[in-house]
Amino acid sequence: MPQAFSRPFRDRTHAGRFLAQRLHAYTDRPDVLVLALRRGGVPVAYEVAMALHAPLEVFLVRKLGVPAHEELAMGAIASGGVRVVNTDLVQALGVPDAMVDRVAAKELVELQRREREYRGDRPEPDVRGRVVILVDDGLATGSTMRAAAQALTTRQPARTVVAVPIAAPDTCELLRREVDDVVYAITPEPFNAVGLWYEDFAQITDDDVRALLAYGRHDRGAA
Repeated sequence: MPQAFSRPFRDRTHAGRFLAQRLHAYTDRPDVLVLALRRGGVPVAYEVAMALHAPLEVFLVRKLGVPAHEELAMGAIASGGVRVVNTDLVQALGVPDAMVDRVAAKELVELQRREREYRGDRPEPDVRGRVVILVDDGLATGSTMRAAAQALTTRQPARTVVAVPIAAPDTCELLRREVDDVVYAITPEPFNAVGLWYEDFAQITDDDVRALLAYGRHDRGAA
């Protein structure tokens, strides 16, 4: 891997500003909503939302991992009580419905905690008829992003756009068949892992998320 291209992004803020340039067509559109996935996606989404003059919110998704093989997603739960299950995989592996329910119940506890932490008493964003830009700090397998896109479909957005600074090429091709558009900055090969392409890939805390969401609301209000 050539040294000059080993770490193209200083941090998530730098990556978000770079990604925002690829999304300029959505600037100042009243129907655009930027949704951040996971904590790591919030700093990236913040820069995108500020550049596009669009509202910023979080769309929380918790993967439902197959018992004893948690890295394999058999489904997901998302904000607003949305639950998506890969029935073909569940049936192929012989996972009983009761086990799916137990895994979902466990993940729901953490999802609800983050909902309280990040949103408080504010209502969930209404995505019906809007252009929704789903943002994360990178795509490896894309399982969480795919689950988020599937969950959003039940809420009838006008258009779903996946936007990330860095992505595995094959994952991008897979997502293109499931969403309206996939926007990325770079798709290096070999990909290896998202964090390898950042100089600073420090963990994002709940405090970081709350602060960025508050800054985003303040900045839009001032504008």
